[in-house]
Amino acid sequence: MIDRSVPRRVLPAPEPRGAATVQAALPVRPRTGRLLVLATVFVCAACGLVYELELLALGTYLIGDSVTQASVVLSVMVFAMGVGSLLAKRLCHRPAFGFGAIEAALALLGGLSAMALYASFAWLGESRPALVAFSFAIGVLIGAEIPLLMVLIQRIRRQDAGGAVADLFAADYVGALVGGLAFPFLLLPLFGQLTGALLTGTVNVVAGGGLVLWLFRRDLSRRSRWILIVLNATVLAVLGCATVLADDFERVARRAVYGGEVRVAVQTGVQELVLTGPPTGSPRSLDLYLDGRLRVSGYDEYRYHEALVHPAMTGPHGRVLVLGGGDGLAAREVLRYRDVDSVTVVELDPGVVSLARTDPMLSALNAGVYGDPRLGVVNQDAFGWLRQPAARDRFDVIVSDLPDPGITPSTKLYSQEFYGLAARALRPGGRLAVHAGPMAARPRSYWTVESTLRAAGLRTAPYSAGGRLSGSAAGPDRTPRILGAAPPQDWGFVLAARDQVPVLRVDRDTPGLHSLSTRSLQDAARDTERTRMPGLPPSTLPHPRYS
Repeated sequence: MIDRSVPRRVLPAPEPRGAATVQAALPVRPRTGRLLVLATVFVCAACGLVYELELLALGTYLIGDSVTQASVVLSVMVFAMGVGSLLAKRLCHRPAFGFGAIEAALALLGGLSAMALYASFAWLGESRPALVAFSFAIGVLIGAEIPLLMVLIQRIRRQDAGGAVADLFAADYVGALVGGLAFPFLLLPLFGQLTGALLTGTVNVVAGGGLVLWLFRRDLSRRSRWILIVLNATVLAVLGCATVLADDFERVARRAVYGGEVRVAVQTGVQELVLTGPPTGSPRSLDLYLDGRLRVSGYDEYRYHEALVHPAMTGPHGRVLVLGGGDGLAAREVLRYRDVDSVTVVELDPGVVSLARTDPMLSALNAGVYGDPRLGVVNQDAFGWLRQPAARDRFDVIVSDLPDPGITPSTKLYSQEFYGLAARALRPGGRLAVHAGPMAARPRSYWTVESTLRAAGLRTAPYSAGGRLSGSAAGPDRTPRILGAAPPQDWGFVLAARDQVPVLRVDRDTPGLHSLSTRSLQDAARDTERTRMPGLPPSTLPHPRYS
């Protein structure tokens, strides 16, 4: 959340001599005029915070690492607000015209910001420069608002500076509250990121332009009035055209990111789900993307899921828990064992489960596991669900099929506290299988996972699995295809138990294995052990260690 204890606007500079001594000629009583100005402050503050949250959301979605993106956007924006407040002094001799022009520019930049960032990501493969540029430009314009509004409200009725600032900031912060709540609960679910930003820009330009062109129209020269009319009409026309074309733009940009075979694109309450591949054909041609990162590739996903699941199944496995894995592919491997009594899948996003149930190619890839009566689904956060007393001492096997620990929202699911809860949910003699990210490409993160498991009181057996196909990035390491970087060539895993170091092996009669064997596991474990990085501290909730 944004810390509203830091002033969102910079206090205005002293007014130029005589700037507020002349009372404006208004079409309404001064009291009504003040209320209209404060109402405009309220609306513009709400729009400004929506722009900030839009940039934060897009930065996290397109780039990842929400902590870094939040720090960049907010620090650049707050600095830019100070710059904007200083620059506004040059406009205080023409406050009505200056405010109208600034609101038109802010509406245009803020409204188009989401579309511009997505275009930069889709066609250039990099959206960081655009994120910083829009954060700075929008911040400058937001910072210039309050000094000009201070002059305008003093033109209506002269009052002490402290009272005027208090009124303006009260309206500003209440508006920010409304904007902050409207973004996640109204704009994002109903309109999406692109159309939501465009509609916000439309409201912004109507509020700002309407105030100046009606309430302060007698403060404007004829030339200034026509300039503002043309400027606001142009902004409205641009935003309107962009709104009409938003769906077509999104489809074209999506093809640039994912290729020409996008079959399904769904925005859930948690993330964007995209399935690519020919409408008919082998399920192996399917790719599943979550928030722009490749999560499953049908060509090599079986290598990942076999290596994750089967080493943990050598022993009692009547009751199995899968954390994540809403695509049903880890559950598919578990349910190959006829003596499994029950499988519980804890998946935060019900949209993933729905897609895995209903999409013909994805359900063919997971062998229709959601039709198996032994499988149950819980749509909750895995951390919160494991904290429930009912999870204690329930499971023989726990499979942690979660995104890479380098992705910030997943960091808590790779913490010492989380593994302590998972260990508590194991029955005596139970095993925990953890996906720990690519071992060769990110060894420090991988060995931090192993160190964190040991800090939670578990005995560990680290290993890895190769066999990623060239150009693919299957598994939850979420390497963006668009960046053009070579994807990792292996997957890293850790098998853990409470009582003793687990033995890495697979049973001879394990059903459905393609290439996994006890020998290959043990060879991989020896190779993995050679890369060990001793002395790494565990990752905890207050001190995450992944990057």
